[in-house]
Amino acid sequence: MDYIRLKNMVFYGYHGVAESEKILGARFEVDIIIGCDLKKASETDHLKDTINYEAIYHDIEHIITKKKKHLIESLAGIIGKTIKDKYDGIKTITTVIRKPSVPIKGILDTVEVEITY
Repeated sequence: MDYIRLKNMVFYGYHGVAESEKILGARFEVDIIIGCDLKKASETDHLKDTINYEAIYHDIEHIITKKKKHLIESLAGIIGKTIKDKYDGIKTITTVIRKPSVPIKGILDTVEVEITY
């Protein structure tokens, strides 16, 4: 299988359980790994023979910035399902969401979830 990766996309959104997260918002970092067949595109050099990752970037941007979820698990799920259902040729999609600023009393770099469809 071949892969397209979009790594460390950063968006600002209003997701979380705490009231402060819903009001103040936070940064969210997103990676996706798309499993697909890229052989035809590698031979033809035509956009129609691959998956348009610029369009996918904007789809993810819309989901993160316009929808509000309590859990990043739910956010990762809606991204994966939306992208897989929208674009032909995607065999698998793994969505990773990192939340660097979590309201946890303690020291940590980030909280991260990963979901594969």
